[in-house]
Parts: sequence; structure tokens; C-alpha cells
Amino acid sequence: MSPAESAAEAFGGEHGRAPSAVWSAPGRVNLIGEHTDYNDGFVLPIALPHRIAVAAAPRTDGRLSVATLGDDGVLHRADPTPLDALAPGAQTGWAAYPAGVAWALRGQGIDVPGADLVIAGDVPAGAGLSSSHALECAVALALLDLAGRPADGPEAAPLSDVARWVQISENDFVGAPTGLLDQTASLRCTESHALFFDVRSGELEQIPFDTGAVGLELLVIDTRAKHSHSESGYGERRRGCEHAADLLGIKALRDVSVAELDEALAVLPEELRPLVRHVVTENDRVISTVAELDAGELGSIGPLLTASHVSMRDDYRISCLELDVAVDAALEAGALGARMTGGGFGGSAIALVRAQDRERIGQAVLASYEEHGLTPPRLFTATPAAGAGRDR
Repeated sequence: MSPAESAAEAFGGEHGRAPSAVWSAPGRVNLIGEHTDYNDGFVLPIALPHRIAVAAAPRTDGRLSVATLGDDGVLHRADPTPLDALAPGAQTGWAAYPAGVAWALRGQGIDVPGADLVIAGDVPAGAGLSSSHALECAVALALLDLAGRPADGPEAAPLSDVARWVQISENDFVGAPTGLLDQTASLRCTESHALFFDVRSGELEQIPFDTGAVGLELLVIDTRAKHSHSESGYGERRRGCEHAADLLGIKALRDVSVAELDEALAVLPEELRPLVRHVVTENDRVISTVAELDAGELGSIGPLLTASHVSMRDDYRISCLELDVAVDAALEAGALGARMTGGGFGGSAIALVRAQDRERIGQAVLASYEEHGLTPPRLFTATPAAGAGRDR
């Protein structure tokens, strides 16, 4: 049963009626371009087939009722909350994410009605695959539909606006200082493509990324080391980048080129130099990766992926034992390239592998985890999928 079917079925069981609409949004894997989005830089994500679905219907008492279907098949409920009472800090835990979206939409002058929401999905939580943003995007689209502004209708808000509203909910309500990468990927990715996103200009380009056509696979290694933006050093890294930009007299680190890097580093405090070096070189790696893909050289991006991991491990300092073991084991077993993906401090790694080597490389990763006494990771192949949309 798909997430959309599960959400609709659970909605009927909970409320005794069918939902008015069901919307879903995917998780994502960021192929390359980490911690560049909040520096006005470049990113290159793909959407996963894994999705979060939200079944929704209006209610007349001005309250938001939210329930989520757990992996155990049990429906977990949050107390209905008056929309007028929504405010940062008023909700905690998983219920803060849908509540924050309703709060953000209302803050934009959108007449969000009271609503019953039931959520179901298969994006692994805490794996750095953007389950929270998939949830928020699906909730945003469902609430906009109830407000008479469905994303597939004539009064639709631009998806770029929806992404910013979701970012507001994440930053100001949930308290996680994320950029625009994850929301944009969940809303705008297309099947068999990676999304080249220039965060500063808002320009998007769909880059062909059909691994199967060239005998390759993108292996995702969910380390099961739980990842959280709000509880990690993510905010500290972001503040460091903003401070460095201020010291350099620029709007954002996007404005430093590789040719200018040494000069910029020379005038910065020692503790800020590694952050700046990562962001500047990572932006350059994204551009190089896009050039290789545009030339049809998908297999040639492996060294760029690996260099990205080294930069995140050594300069940005956001890796961990589980991520390094995954990357090192995949590379030693013959992966063309590998890196951690997502915000870091846990979550997932990816490895670009030849299809015939996938099973052997996966077994090598599992064996290395066992040797290190780590919980076995979850392995699956990422196939670029479509972005958010209405299911019924």
C-alpha cells in the first residue's frame, strides 16, 4: 500500500469520512552541494521514491487536528490545537512540523481553515533524507488545497513561495536554521533528473541523471546514526559562515571564488577558515559535477563525491564514525565515489557503484560495520523520482 493509500485509509478509520484531498511529497538525496544553500550557493539533489502523504479535510471549529501513522501501524495523535493559538514554542515533537506550516501560511495572509490531517509515509526518519521537509511540504500543499489555493489550480501559489513558507516554519517555528535545499528538492525535482538549484537567483535546471541507463546505481547507506538539524552543530556552522561573510564584506560565501580563496582565508580567523574553504570548494564541485553530467559522463563524478566527503569530514567537521566507515568501506570495495549526504552528524551516505558491484559493495559495508561493532545500516538504491503532487 502506498503512503497516500495508507493515509487515506487511516483518515477514514479515524474520522469516519473520506479525506477531501491527499497530497504527498518525497524525501531527497543531495547528490552534492552540502551546506552551500544557506551560503547562497549551488546544490544538486534528487527526489527519492519514498514519500510522506497527508490526507486532509476541513473542520469548522478553527482547530488543527493531526495524527500520524507509525511504522508499527498505530495512529499517534496530537491534541487538536486552535489555529489562533499557534506560536513558536507552543508545540513540541513531531506535531510541531505540521503546526508550524499552518502558522507560517497564516502569517502570509492565507486563510487556512481548521483541518483534520492524517499522515503516513515511508521516508526513513532521522536518516538525513529530509523526512521533515517532505512532511512539511505535503502539509503545506494539503492546507493550501483546503484554503482554496491547490497547487494544481488557477489560484496556486508559486512553488518557490511554498518552499520559502516551509523554510519559515522550519526556521522560526520548529527552530531549525535550515536553508532552501530540502523544500525545493521535495517540491521541484523530476523523475530521472537531478535538480541544479542556484539558491541566490532561484534558477532551476533539470540535469539528466539516469544511472540505470549507464549500468550504475546510487547506493544509499542509512547509517541509523540519528541526525537532527535542531540538536546538532548545524546552527553553529551556519553562524560561522555568516560571520566570515561579514568579515569579508560580502553578502554570502557564494561571492568567494576558488581563485580568491587563499586571499580570503588569509584575512580570516583560524577557526573560520575551514568553514569557508569547504563552502567555496563545494560550490566549485557542484559546478564541476553538473558539467560532467551535461557531457554524459555520469561515471566521472565519483572523485567529486569523494572529495566532497573529505571536505565535510576534515574542514566542516560534520561527519561521524558511522558515516566514515560507510564511505571508506564502499570505496575500498570498488565504489566510484562516496560521500555523506544531508546535514551531517549522522544520517546517510551515498556511493556511486557499478550495478554489477552493488551487492558486493553492500556486503562489504555491512561487514565493516560488524567489525566496528556498529548497528547494521539500511541499504537501498536511490532512483530519481518525481516531486510533490496530489494523489487524490
